[in-house]
Amino acid sequence: MQTIPTKLSGLRLLEPRVFGDHRGFFAETFRADAWAAAGVDVEFVQDNHSRSHRGTLRGMHFQTSPGQAKLIRCSRGSIVDVVVDLRRASPTFGEWEAVVLDDETMRQLFVPVGFAHGFIVTSEVADVAYKCSNYYDAATESGIAYDDPEVGIEWPAGVEPIVSERDANAPRLSDVAGTLPF
Repeated sequence: MQTIPTKLSGLRLLEPRVFGDHRGFFAETFRADAWAAAGVDVEFVQDNHSRSHRGTLRGMHFQTSPGQAKLIRCSRGSIVDVVVDLRRASPTFGEWEAVVLDDETMRQLFVPVGFAHGFIVTSEVADVAYKCSNYYDAATESGIAYDDPEVGIEWPAGVEPIVSERDANAPRLSDVAGTLPF
């Protein structure tokens, strides 16, 4: 497995080895000891899977206390995966980073507690699977606006975002910054 550098501290972009031949491919998508050696030393307790159509934008979501680390991969299609640093003491607070996750490279993104996460589908259909370090709890569910001008996420050109009502009405980072537990 290869670890690819990211600009935001704590993120890990991982590219597992893929073994392919005329029959298809094989890849380890998670192995606790190898991922721990790469900086993903987290006990995961929940797996989630979503299927979305081109343009679907899900984000920018996070869980407050105790937070939720995620290991994200796109098992079908292609997405642009985006994170925003919500750690108030971080020198990169409010900054974002985007990576392409797809079924060709099989890259995975580890997002530690303290980041908002979202993605937009750039293929016709995409399946996104992710592991979580804590169980989902609606009482700690939160988010920030995917189009917050102060954060300035640059979503891919030519893909019109399709968002839920919740995501369309999410607050700006500046509106929630003082309440963040990170």
